[in-house]
Amino acid sequence: MKLSGAGELSLLEIIRKKFRKNARGLVVGIGDDCAVVNPEARDMLLTTDMMVEGVHFDLSWTTPYQLGFKLVSVNVSDIYAMGGSPSLLLLNFAAPKDTDMDFFLSFFEGVRYALKRYKVALAGGDISSSYKVVVSASVTGYADKTILRSGARPGDLIYVSGTLGDSACGLRILKKKKRERKKDGPDERNVAAAGLINKHLMPQAVRPDRFVDHATAMIDISDGLVIDLSRVCRESRVGATIYSDRIPLSPDLVKVSSYLKADPLEFALGGGEDYELLFTAPPGEKIRAYCIGEITRSSIKLVDSAGISKKISVKGYEHFGV
Repeated sequence: MKLSGAGELSLLEIIRKKFRKNARGLVVGIGDDCAVVNPEARDMLLTTDMMVEGVHFDLSWTTPYQLGFKLVSVNVSDIYAMGGSPSLLLLNFAAPKDTDMDFFLSFFEGVRYALKRYKVALAGGDISSSYKVVVSASVTGYADKTILRSGARPGDLIYVSGTLGDSACGLRILKKKKRERKKDGPDERNVAAAGLINKHLMPQAVRPDRFVDHATAMIDISDGLVIDLSRVCRESRVGATIYSDRIPLSPDLVKVSSYLKADPLEFALGGGEDYELLFTAPPGEKIRAYCIGEITRSSIKLVDSAGISKKISVKGYEHFGV
């Protein structure tokens, strides 16, 4: 069955039945003109993200289930990046009228799995027809200690929560396969490549719990290490020095980069969508994360393994960039 054969009301009823459970603070959920929320007496966080077919995802390699999971993850990651806990989600879904019903159902299965993982409730949203698939979500959350991008100070150390560049390398593999029209091949059968592809298609947001007591500034790495670090530096009015041999690279990334004849460090510096947390903290703290550099007074510099320092230009993904 196509979405046009089901109709808006029946689609909304399917969603309502799948997501009946209400969360703490949600007085009225799906089924009315608005959700009704009784907010908690803490800082309330609000975020939203849109994903557009052909810009943020390619349906030739992204399943609707993966798309649903990723949509929730990227929004939850923003809440985590502020030191908060996610609570409620509003979701908008638009697709062509001839979209198969299985696509719709699989997408919301991916959403449901992510909501369960992150302990978030669906509070409402909207559905519409469109010329291509467009999905967006808005998430609310709460924080006892809100961490901004503007809190970094000279002398603070710079940390990342996990390995970088995996998602960008996974995307490179997917594009290579599409360009060469490969359904099979050494890269697809390779366990390392499969892991990197999964990092891109189903990223998992990193909880900030073990960092919030120490972090002075924080951001999630959605557009690339350098560009996201530059955002922290700009808001905090500081500079930074990072050390190339301290940037954590996964064995899978190193292995597949060799196959692609690419520099794994380039994936780590400029690749986006890792959704690891980048944060700063005063020296002397015991923190379970990778220390990659320190905050300085001005400019962003990269020091290589030979100890040679150079200024680096901002690199990473930007909408409307040239």
